[in-house]
Amino acid sequence: MAELSKYVDQEVKVGAWIANKRSSGKIAFLQLRDGSGFVQGVVVKSDVPEEVFQTAKSVTQESSVYVTGTVQVDERSPFGYELLVKNVELIHASTDYPITPKEHGTEFLMDNRHLWLRSKRQHAVMKVRNEIIRATYEFFNENGFVKVDPPILTGSAPEGTTELFATKYFDEDAYLSQSGQLYMEAAAMALGKVFSFGPTFRAEKSKTRRHLIEFWMIEPEMAFVEFEENLEVQEQYVSYVVQSVLKNCSLELKTLGRDVTKLEHIKAPFPRITYDDAITFLHEKGFNDIVWGDDFGAPHETAIAESYDKPVFITQYPTSLKPFYMQPHPEREDVVLCADLIAPEGYGEIIGGSERIHDMDLLGKRVEEHNLDPETYKWYLELRQYGSVPHSGFGLGLERTVAWISGVEHVRETIPFPRLLNRLYP
Repeated sequence: MAELSKYVDQEVKVGAWIANKRSSGKIAFLQLRDGSGFVQGVVVKSDVPEEVFQTAKSVTQESSVYVTGTVQVDERSPFGYELLVKNVELIHASTDYPITPKEHGTEFLMDNRHLWLRSKRQHAVMKVRNEIIRATYEFFNENGFVKVDPPILTGSAPEGTTELFATKYFDEDAYLSQSGQLYMEAAAMALGKVFSFGPTFRAEKSKTRRHLIEFWMIEPEMAFVEFEENLEVQEQYVSYVVQSVLKNCSLELKTLGRDVTKLEHIKAPFPRITYDDAITFLHEKGFNDIVWGDDFGAPHETAIAESYDKPVFITQYPTSLKPFYMQPHPEREDVVLCADLIAPEGYGEIIGGSERIHDMDLLGKRVEEHNLDPETYKWYLELRQYGSVPHSGFGLGLERTVAWISGVEHVRETIPFPRLLNRLYP
């Protein structure tokens, strides 16, 4: 369907599924999809043999067909074209397809996720996701980054948490990775600017619309890059991705009912607010229960984001809230050189990043303070022993970013087969 514009007024034969249909006594309208898009096929009884018209009238939802017809411009169609059908060949008849055009509950749709993906809305979300991935590779390749793949099975926790999926690695304990960051730091010391894109796992018992158990992360690391430059790379990257989606997924955003005016001005630079100022702001907004040293929850992030029409950086969080590897503020020991990027419209944090500690003695001290095993992190400490340099990086959660840009409410729609607290099927 995506290439029909090349064949206007020409006869084509396409393989497709019947997404929906309606018919009268003299005409049948077939909503066809082939994976690349959706188009309407018009079957006029007087223009085709009787058996073809009967096939068109009787074909069932999600049956597979070959359709032969002439491509015509149709300005009423969101796609811009339609097929004037001459022949319909049934490949396989689908019977009792469970997802009908009526309303279905979320749990039913999730149980049938393997089929729900075929719907126009889910198709649009997956196309937006694909464009974000494509633009990600393009941005980092054009800016001199090297793609590096960190391991999924690790012997330790990058952030020292207990929210890990444990497994046996022969006679050793191992964990599913919750971040590739530590390995990407090693790669940055070898290759300068690197990025990874892969699955990560968090054994966090959360049921919010922002959380998945398995999700995908884009994690760049950069040698000789300090805190401010790190923020600049983040805002340039996010701006690039948003503008790419606007350019290449206009039909999908329209299908999703996305207000694109809220995306059109997402361009660097982004506003910034310190953690200290955020606490003051929240008190002014009536969040009197939060005190300095508390982490922000979804309501706090949303309140802050509502004051801006672009993503906003919250910088310089308390040292106690953040992982052991973050560089302290040069003038304050109680905060670190880090930032969370909060998306507009209540979508929450999409990026967490920081300058990393590059002093070996300080990093060793932090490992001890967090009760981590120095032997387990020996290789990580050695990165500071042999030619240490200031370096920074960040991690962007793909699914939250897809949710924000596409405008869907829940991250479960932003990944083909979501893994949730109560869901491992299909």
